[in-house]
Amino acid sequence: MEFSAKQIASYLQGEIIGNEDATVNTFAKIEEGFPGALSFLSNPKYISYIYETQSSIVLINRDFVPEQPVAATLIRVDNAYESIAKLLTLYESSKPKKQGIHALAFVDATAQVGKDVYIAPFAYVGAHAIIGDRVQLHPYSCVDDRAKIGGQSILYPHVTVYHDCQVGNECVLHAGAVIGADGFGFAPTADGYEKIPQIGIVVLEDKVEVGANTCIDRATMGATIVHTGVKLDNLIQVAHNDEIGAHTVMAAQTGIAGSTKIGEWCMFGGQVGLAGHIHIGNKVSIGAQSGIANSLKDGAQVFGSPAFDAKQFMKASIALRRLPDMQQELRELRRELEELKKANNENKS
Repeated sequence: MEFSAKQIASYLQGEIIGNEDATVNTFAKIEEGFPGALSFLSNPKYISYIYETQSSIVLINRDFVPEQPVAATLIRVDNAYESIAKLLTLYESSKPKKQGIHALAFVDATAQVGKDVYIAPFAYVGAHAIIGDRVQLHPYSCVDDRAKIGGQSILYPHVTVYHDCQVGNECVLHAGAVIGADGFGFAPTADGYEKIPQIGIVVLEDKVEVGANTCIDRATMGATIVHTGVKLDNLIQVAHNDEIGAHTVMAAQTGIAGSTKIGEWCMFGGQVGLAGHIHIGNKVSIGAQSGIANSLKDGAQVFGSPAFDAKQFMKASIALRRLPDMQQELRELRRELEELKKANNENKS
């Protein structure tokens, strides 16, 4: 499928600089551009590539002013990164979708299956499960008894949704994700640890994306809840009875202990660890590898382990790098002080 600069600019409400009849049929990174490709420039680190890219069209921010001639047709938009995301979404949605239930899939006779679904070979749908319209279940995905998958959701290979759990509309669960495994609940006894039955469920609301091999545990009682628009990276652990607020994003290897509540629009870097039974406010930013032992108020920006104010952490990091020099200076000051004391004592005598 081919699009002209004029069509793209009209869709994005952008301004064309160059040939409005230039056409593209694919995408490419600006540093790897070639004729017929569409690229974008949003990060200043890549500015040099715009003068040498072979891409036919490049999206740029409205405030960018080229300092040299550019061969490609440029389209000025309010936000080049957001605009390329819109175009990629449009491109992806235009691809033909697989449909039908393969003969090698298993769908229980009591399950409810919507229209235009795709259920791949070796996928499993359990008793009384509900599969919404246009859902895609890829090979070896498992929707267990009484689980519910909302319309237009995608379960990639080896995804498991345990019994009674709920996945909303337009969710994406990447390969190996596990929704609804038992929470880590054990009671110590004289003979060891006795398992506490986990009788709750997991609820994913609409437009949630769960990365590969991420695990969201079912609640002991009630529900572990992931609200609308949350995006979880790969290899994340969400424990029993946690609640994650709408539009929060978490990078890979984050771990959240049980019964922790996280607000809306939060941003967590990679390998963040949260203690259990704490509350994280709205719009909180937590730097990579930070350890959070206590609750945080709305808008907090923290870094470190244990985490503290991000600006103070940066200042402390600078001081830490200077510690060897500071230690040497301290030794010299002590030596000078001892010499002064010695000289002072000699003068007194």
